[in-house]
Amino acid sequence: MVRLVYLIGTRIFAWLLLMSRSSAAKNAEILILRHELAVLRRQVTAPKPGWPDRALLAVLTRLIPQTLRERRIVSPRTLLAWHRRLVKQKWKQPPPTGRPPRRRKSAT
Repeated sequence: MVRLVYLIGTRIFAWLLLMSRSSAAKNAEILILRHELAVLRRQVTAPKPGWPDRALLAVLTRLIPQTLRERRIVSPRTLLAWHRRLVKQKWKQPPPTGRPPRRRKSAT
């Protein structure tokens, strides 16, 4: 009986919290959930979102409250790893241009 009262009480508080959030945050959460579902449906194994999926999830994740960000398939730590990888690729030095140096012939 106590457990039932506890579960009902937690649901009521969850609904009250949901009602207090802005509609933009609710819409962003719905979009994130739909996109995550689409990614998971495409992949039977571990989810491996592509670049467009990563970008969309990163943008939409900024619109929801911090507490909800931690429960997504894309955690804040993953977003930071993607960002580090992107910056690393952008600032990678290009190979030197021009003709490679000639080898010296040995004196025999």
